[in-house]
Amino acid sequence: MKNNEIRGAFPTMVTPYNRDNTVDYGAVRALVRWYHEQGCAGIFASCQSSEIAYLGLADRVGLARTVKDEADIIAAEGGRRMTVVASGHVSDDFGEQVYELSSVADTGVDAVILISNRIDIQNVSDDMWISGCERLISRLPDSAALGVYECPMPYKRLMTEKTLGWCAGTGRFRFMKDTCCDADMIEKRCRVLDGSPMMLYNANAQTLLSSLRSGAAGYCGVMCNFHPRLYAWLCENFDKEPDKAEKVQSFLCLSAFTESLAYPCTAKWHLRQYEGIDISTFARSRDDRLLRRYDRDCVSYMNAAANSLMKELGIN
Repeated sequence: MKNNEIRGAFPTMVTPYNRDNTVDYGAVRALVRWYHEQGCAGIFASCQSSEIAYLGLADRVGLARTVKDEADIIAAEGGRRMTVVASGHVSDDFGEQVYELSSVADTGVDAVILISNRIDIQNVSDDMWISGCERLISRLPDSAALGVYECPMPYKRLMTEKTLGWCAGTGRFRFMKDTCCDADMIEKRCRVLDGSPMMLYNANAQTLLSSLRSGAAGYCGVMCNFHPRLYAWLCENFDKEPDKAEKVQSFLCLSAFTESLAYPCTAKWHLRQYEGIDISTFARSRDDRLLRRYDRDCVSYMNAAANSLMKELGIN
């Protein structure tokens, strides 16, 4: 996993389900191809958007393997190579964590993502976190590149400059999904990571442009399930076309407030309604009966506005 391979937009992948509520792996493959068509640099599989807290280990690993396999097939067909990172890190027990992360590593994904709140679970101290992480990664395959994700469930454990600096210093970490939503903090974090192989991806649309200017590698968040082409364009062109970048950022800032709606059901409805992907709105983490007309109307107007903006700015 090289630095120049992972700059850009990374959608946090949603999990499609069949009518019997098992994982629909055919729709997973269709989603991978759609992300590719939209210009995404990679995919974060088996993450919170994938509802990993509601999936068994077999499906957490199965998602990672299917996404990686489909991305490899696309590349073999002559398509752009996408970087695939995956987590599935949910257990409390240390031995179970080793097993689940090793199982994800065995799928061949480009980086295995540790969830920050699964280490030093009681949130005792930075030193306890570092000790626990050192113990954990010593049990993972040496060949596995690693990442860290500040997942909000079951609670958000933000990385400190000390813990982040330690990760960067190991040489094993390549990826960070940042959820602090604080432009000043992101700027400091980018300085901590400067010169290391570890790169920061911002999950917060409202601070995206400022974070890219501070040195962030791109975006990794839920809104890539709605209009990923705009995120991909901004990550690739923020410093080349600054006036357009400001317009794109303005739209992304406002539209991302739809995250408060019935996600991931809203994303699945959008994918089915506007992107032609055969996917149910069912989710294990959210009752899709909460997908009201209000939610659907907001998503519809957001889609129309995104298409209008892309046409105006010539973003294909």
